[in-house]
Amino acid sequence: MNNELITSLIEEVTRRALLETGVEVEASGRHVHLDRETVDALFGPGYELTHFRDLSQPGQYVCKERISIVGPKSVIHNVVILGPIRKKTQVEISSTDGTALGIKAPVRESGDIAGTPGILLLSAKNSVQLSEGLIVAKRHIHMTPADAEKQQVTQSEIVQVKINGDRPLIFDDVVVRISPDFATYMHIDYDEANACGFKKGIRGQIIKKTKAK
Repeated sequence: MNNELITSLIEEVTRRALLETGVEVEASGRHVHLDRETVDALFGPGYELTHFRDLSQPGQYVCKERISIVGPKSVIHNVVILGPIRKKTQVEISSTDGTALGIKAPVRESGDIAGTPGILLLSAKNSVQLSEGLIVAKRHIHMTPADAEKQQVTQSEIVQVKINGDRPLIFDDVVVRISPDFATYMHIDYDEANACGFKKGIRGQIIKKTKAK
Protein backbone atom coordinates (compact mmCIF):
# COMPACT_ATOMS: atom_id res chain seq x y z
CA MET A 1 0.00 0.00 0.00
CA ASN A 2 1.56 3.32 -1.08
CA ASN A 3 1.76 6.43 1.07
CA GLU A 4 -0.77 8.33 -1.03
CA LEU A 5 -3.40 5.64 -0.53
CA ILE A 6 -2.68 5.45 3.20
CA THR A 7 -3.06 9.21 3.51
CA SER A 8 -6.34 9.11 1.59
CA LEU A 9 -7.71 6.35 3.85
CA ILE A 10 -6.71 8.24 6.99
CA GLU A 11 -8.42 11.40 5.73
CA GLU A 12 -11.63 9.47 4.94
CA VAL A 13 -11.68 7.77 8.37
CA THR A 14 -11.10 11.14 10.04
CA ARG A 15 -13.90 12.74 8.00
CA ARG A 16 -16.34 10.00 8.93
CA ALA A 17 -15.39 10.22 12.61
CA LEU A 18 -15.92 13.99 12.62
CA LEU A 19 -19.34 13.59 11.02
CA GLU A 20 -20.40 11.51 14.02
CA THR A 21 -20.00 14.71 16.07
CA GLY A 22 -21.86 16.87 13.57
CA VAL A 23 -20.62 19.45 11.09
CA GLU A 24 -18.01 22.16 11.43
CA VAL A 25 -19.44 25.67 11.73
CA GLU A 26 -17.99 28.75 10.06
CA ALA A 27 -18.88 32.38 10.78
CA SER A 28 -19.30 34.48 7.65
CA GLY A 29 -18.80 38.24 7.81
CA ARG A 30 -20.36 40.85 5.54
CA HIS A 31 -19.33 40.43 1.91
CA VAL A 32 -20.39 40.98 -1.69
CA HIS A 33 -20.65 38.81 -4.79
CA LEU A 34 -20.33 40.81 -8.00
CA ASP A 35 -21.53 40.18 -11.53
CA ARG A 36 -19.50 41.16 -14.61
CA GLU A 37 -21.42 44.40 -15.19
CA THR A 38 -20.87 45.61 -11.62
CA VAL A 39 -17.15 44.73 -11.66
CA ASP A 40 -16.75 46.75 -14.87
CA ALA A 41 -18.65 49.70 -13.41
CA LEU A 42 -16.68 49.75 -10.15
CA PHE A 43 -13.17 48.97 -11.41
CA GLY A 44 -13.18 49.49 -15.17
CA PRO A 45 -14.15 47.48 -18.29
CA GLY A 46 -12.66 43.98 -18.34
CA TYR A 47 -11.16 44.30 -14.86
CA GLU A 48 -10.19 40.97 -13.28
CA LEU A 49 -10.60 40.58 -9.52
CA THR A 50 -7.41 39.57 -7.71
CA HIS A 51 -7.33 36.21 -5.92
CA PHE A 52 -6.14 36.70 -2.33
CA ARG A 53 -6.90 33.44 -0.49
CA ASP A 54 -9.09 30.37 -0.87
CA LEU A 55 -12.22 29.71 1.16
CA SER A 56 -13.43 26.35 2.49
CA GLN A 57 -15.90 25.95 -0.38
CA PRO A 58 -14.10 24.62 -3.50
CA GLY A 59 -13.48 27.30 -6.11
CA GLN A 60 -14.54 30.16 -3.81
CA TYR A 61 -12.01 32.78 -2.75
CA VAL A 62 -11.46 36.14 -1.09
CA CYS A 63 -10.43 38.92 -3.46
CA LYS A 64 -7.80 41.53 -2.72
CA GLU A 65 -10.15 44.35 -3.72
CA ARG A 66 -12.47 45.98 -1.16
CA ILE A 67 -15.46 48.30 -1.49
CA SER A 68 -17.74 50.37 0.73
CA ILE A 69 -21.50 49.95 1.09
CA VAL A 70 -23.54 53.08 1.68
CA GLY A 71 -26.89 53.23 3.45
CA PRO A 72 -29.17 56.09 4.53
CA LYS A 73 -27.59 56.27 8.00
CA SER A 74 -23.96 55.23 7.57
CA VAL A 75 -21.21 53.74 5.46
CA ILE A 76 -19.43 50.43 6.02
CA HIS A 77 -15.92 50.44 4.59
CA ASN A 78 -13.51 47.64 3.66
CA VAL A 79 -16.19 45.14 2.65
CA VAL A 80 -14.81 41.88 1.27
CA ILE A 81 -15.48 40.80 -2.31
CA LEU A 82 -15.76 37.05 -2.88
CA GLY A 83 -14.93 35.39 -6.18
CA PRO A 84 -15.53 34.12 -8.72
CA ILE A 85 -17.85 36.51 -10.57
CA ARG A 86 -21.53 35.56 -10.31
CA LYS A 87 -24.57 35.96 -12.53
CA LYS A 88 -26.09 38.59 -10.23
CA THR A 89 -24.62 40.97 -7.68
CA GLN A 90 -25.55 40.18 -4.08
CA VAL A 91 -24.60 41.90 -0.81
CA GLU A 92 -24.74 39.84 2.40
CA ILE A 93 -24.82 41.59 5.77
CA SER A 94 -25.92 40.86 9.33
CA SER A 95 -29.04 42.35 10.89
CA THR A 96 -26.76 44.50 13.05
CA ASP A 97 -25.11 45.86 9.89
CA GLY A 98 -28.55 46.65 8.50
CA THR A 99 -29.44 48.66 11.61
CA ALA A 100 -26.19 50.62 11.30
CA LEU A 101 -26.82 51.28 7.59
CA GLY A 102 -30.46 52.20 8.13
CA ILE A 103 -31.80 49.45 5.88
CA LYS A 104 -33.85 46.41 6.90
CA ALA A 105 -32.57 43.52 4.81
CA PRO A 106 -34.70 40.36 4.60
CA VAL A 107 -33.45 36.90 5.51
CA ARG A 108 -33.02 35.02 2.24
CA GLU A 109 -31.16 32.09 0.75
CA SER A 110 -28.25 33.03 -1.48
CA GLY A 111 -29.47 33.96 -4.96
CA ASP A 112 -33.01 34.75 -3.84
CA ILE A 113 -32.82 38.53 -4.25
CA ALA A 114 -36.09 39.41 -6.00
CA GLY A 115 -37.81 42.24 -4.17
CA THR A 116 -34.91 42.88 -1.80
CA PRO A 117 -33.59 46.38 -1.03
CA GLY A 118 -30.88 47.99 -3.10
CA ILE A 119 -27.74 49.66 -1.81
CA LEU A 120 -24.96 51.91 -3.06
CA LEU A 121 -21.59 50.26 -3.75
CA LEU A 122 -18.51 52.47 -3.73
CA SER A 123 -14.99 51.72 -4.98
CA ALA A 124 -12.03 54.10 -4.88
CA LYS A 125 -13.11 55.69 -8.19
CA ASN A 126 -16.68 54.73 -9.05
CA SER A 127 -20.08 53.89 -7.58
CA VAL A 128 -22.98 51.61 -8.50
CA GLN A 129 -26.52 51.92 -7.16
CA LEU A 130 -28.11 48.49 -6.91
CA SER A 131 -31.88 48.29 -7.29
CA GLU A 132 -31.95 45.02 -5.33
CA GLY A 133 -29.58 42.44 -3.85
CA LEU A 134 -29.17 43.24 -0.14
CA ILE A 135 -29.88 40.26 2.13
CA VAL A 136 -29.19 38.68 5.49
CA ALA A 137 -28.15 35.14 4.55
CA LYS A 138 -30.40 32.38 5.85
CA ARG A 139 -28.36 30.05 8.04
CA HIS A 140 -27.48 26.97 6.03
CA ILE A 141 -25.33 23.87 5.69
CA HIS A 142 -23.28 23.16 2.59
CA MET A 143 -23.02 19.39 2.29
CA THR A 144 -21.60 16.80 -0.08
CA PRO A 145 -23.93 13.99 -1.24
CA ALA A 146 -21.89 11.44 0.72
CA ASP A 147 -22.12 13.45 3.93
CA ALA A 148 -25.83 14.09 3.36
CA GLU A 149 -26.39 10.35 3.14
CA LYS A 150 -24.37 9.87 6.31
CA GLN A 151 -26.44 12.50 8.13
CA GLN A 152 -29.67 11.24 6.51
CA VAL A 153 -30.71 14.65 5.20
CA THR A 154 -32.00 15.73 1.79
CA GLN A 155 -31.75 18.79 -0.45
CA SER A 156 -33.63 21.82 1.00
CA GLU A 157 -34.51 19.94 4.18
CA ILE A 158 -34.98 22.22 7.18
CA VAL A 159 -33.17 21.05 10.32
CA GLN A 160 -32.12 22.30 13.72
CA VAL A 161 -28.47 22.43 14.75
CA LYS A 162 -27.29 22.25 18.35
CA ILE A 163 -24.12 24.20 19.11
CA ASN A 164 -22.21 23.19 22.22
CA GLY A 165 -20.09 26.29 22.61
CA ASP A 166 -19.54 28.68 25.50
CA ARG A 167 -23.15 29.78 25.04
CA PRO A 168 -24.91 26.56 23.96
CA LEU A 169 -28.02 26.97 21.85
CA ILE A 170 -30.09 25.35 19.12
CA PHE A 171 -30.39 27.11 15.76
CA ASP A 172 -33.76 26.52 14.12
CA ASP A 173 -34.74 26.90 10.45
CA VAL A 174 -31.39 25.76 9.01
CA VAL A 175 -31.58 24.83 5.33
CA VAL A 176 -29.51 21.96 3.90
CA ARG A 177 -27.90 22.55 0.52
CA ILE A 178 -26.34 19.52 -1.17
CA SER A 179 -23.91 19.42 -4.09
CA PRO A 180 -20.84 17.42 -5.16
CA ASP A 181 -19.19 20.83 -5.59
CA PHE A 182 -19.53 21.66 -1.87
CA ALA A 183 -17.41 20.97 1.18
CA THR A 184 -19.46 20.19 4.31
CA TYR A 185 -19.72 23.25 6.57
CA MET A 186 -22.51 25.13 8.32
CA HIS A 187 -22.50 28.89 7.73
CA ILE A 188 -23.80 31.48 10.19
CA ASP A 189 -23.31 35.25 10.30
CA TYR A 190 -21.51 37.22 13.03
CA ASP A 191 -24.71 38.01 14.94
CA GLU A 192 -25.39 34.28 15.23
CA ALA A 193 -21.74 33.56 15.97
CA ASN A 194 -21.77 35.96 18.91
CA ALA A 195 -24.99 34.40 20.19
CA CYS A 196 -23.42 30.93 20.46
CA GLY A 197 -19.94 31.92 21.65
CA PHE A 198 -18.38 30.88 18.35
CA LYS A 199 -14.79 29.70 18.22
CA LYS A 200 -12.92 28.41 15.19
CA GLY A 201 -13.45 24.66 14.79
CA ILE A 202 -16.72 24.55 16.74
CA ARG A 203 -19.13 21.85 15.60
CA GLY A 204 -22.90 21.59 15.40
CA GLN A 205 -25.05 18.49 15.87
CA ILE A 206 -27.87 18.15 13.31
CA ILE A 207 -31.32 17.53 14.76
CA LYS A 208 -33.88 16.20 12.30
CA LYS A 209 -37.00 18.31 12.06
CA THR A 210 -39.18 18.44 8.95
CA LYS A 211 -38.56 18.25 5.25
CA ALA A 212 -39.24 21.14 2.95
CA LYS A 213 -42.12 20.68 0.50
